[in-house]
Amino acid sequence: MKQMITQQTMNFNRIAEAINYIQNNFRQQPDLDEVAEKVHLSPAHFQRMFTDWAGTSPKKFLQYISIEHAKKILRGNNATLFDATFETGFSSTSRLHDLFIKVEGMTPSEYKNAGKDLHINYSFAESPFGNLIVASTQKGVCYMAFEDDEEKALNDLKTNFPNAAFKRKSDLMQQNALFIFQNDWSKLPEIKLHLKGTGFQLKVWETLLKIPMGKLSTYGTVAAEIGKPAASRAVGTAIGSNPVAFLIPCHRVIQSTGAFGGYMWGNTRKAAIIGWEGAKIYSEN
Repeated sequence: MKQMITQQTMNFNRIAEAINYIQNNFRQQPDLDEVAEKVHLSPAHFQRMFTDWAGTSPKKFLQYISIEHAKKILRGNNATLFDATFETGFSSTSRLHDLFIKVEGMTPSEYKNAGKDLHINYSFAESPFGNLIVASTQKGVCYMAFEDDEEKALNDLKTNFPNAAFKRKSDLMQQNALFIFQNDWSKLPEIKLHLKGTGFQLKVWETLLKIPMGKLSTYGTVAAEIGKPAASRAVGTAIGSNPVAFLIPCHRVIQSTGAFGGYMWGNTRKAAIIGWEGAKIYSEN
C-alpha cells in the first residue's frame, strides 16, 4: 500500500532541503530568491514557512552559519580578518565586521583575542544551593556557576575567557553579588554585571532580570516579551547559555505545561531554588 505523504511532511522536507542547501552553499551567500527556487516555493511563502519551522528567518540562519564558520577560521593562530572574510564568502571585511557586531556583540578582533588584556578575579563560595565559583572584571560579575569541583569550575571559567589573565581574589563586585544569598536585598542595586553575548542573548538575559523573585515565566512568554513570539527554541538556547547563575534568574523560566524543564546546573537545584524563593516571599507577606 502506498504511504500517503502529508502536507506537514512535505513542508518539513522542504525546510530540511533549504537548510541543507544553505549549509552547503553559504560561501556563495545565496539570497532568499535563490533558496526559495531550490525548494520550489515563492520567496514570500518560503520566508513564512522557514521562519515558522526554524524560529528564525532564512537570512538570519545564513548569517549564523556564516559567523560560525568565520569563528572557526579566526580561532586559527595566524588567521586574519581577510582570511575569514574570503573563506566565508563576504564581499568585504566591513560586511563581516558589521555582522560580527550584530550577531556576536563584539568585533572579529575581539572574538579572536578571546579575553586578551582582560583581567578576571575569581573566588569560591558556599550558597544554600551548593558551592559555586564567582568571577569579575573591573566592570562587574562576568561569570557565576554552581560547581563542587574547584578545578573543573576554574577550567570552565577559562574556557569562556581563554586568553584572559586570572587571579584568585575576592573583590567588592563578587561580595556584593554573594550578599543575595544572605537575604541582604539592600545590596541588589550594587550588583554590577559584565556580560559577553550576542544581541539576542543579551536581550533574553535582560528580560529574565525583570521576572520578580518568587514568580515564574515560560519560554513562550519570554519570547513574546522580546518581540519574537515564534522563537521559543532560540530563547531556550539563550537561557541555556546564561553565564551568571542565580543573578540572571534563568531558574524562573519553566515550560508552558508547568513542568520545570531543564537547568544547566541540575533540575533538582532548580526546584530547590524555586521553592526557596517562594518560601522567602511567603514569609515576608
